[in-house]
Amino acid sequence: MDTLPQDPVAAYKAILKEVLDNRPSGTRSRLAAALGKNRSFVTQITGPAYPVPIPASHIDVILDICHFPSEARRRFLEAYERAHPHRLKSGREHRRVRAHTIYLPDLGSDRKNRELETLVDDLVHGVARLIEDS
Repeated sequence: MDTLPQDPVAAYKAILKEVLDNRPSGTRSRLAAALGKNRSFVTQITGPAYPVPIPASHIDVILDICHFPSEARRRFLEAYERAHPHRLKSGREHRRVRAHTIYLPDLGSDRKNRELETLVDDLVHGVARLIEDS
């Protein structure tokens, strides 16, 4: 991408969108799972048209999941720092995450399956918070 948007938030999101557009399908879903968010949140934080800034605590996860090429990574971090001076330093003190697939039983209904998935997600995120707080 040769020219970035004038808005500083849109500028770093444009770089992220460029990287995501060149990643395999399913990357946005993996990103949503790693962040513990739904896909609409990922759409908002990765779309230059949305004014929602990316929380600094999500930057390392985004960099890990999206596998930025080195030049794009440098440009993204510089643009993020321009948009949010000094926020990166304080937001990068969290632990890295890694993906892990588990297989759950099919409970026979979409509603029950979603409930089970939500329950497991909440459990994993709760354990992660406990670990981070200790």
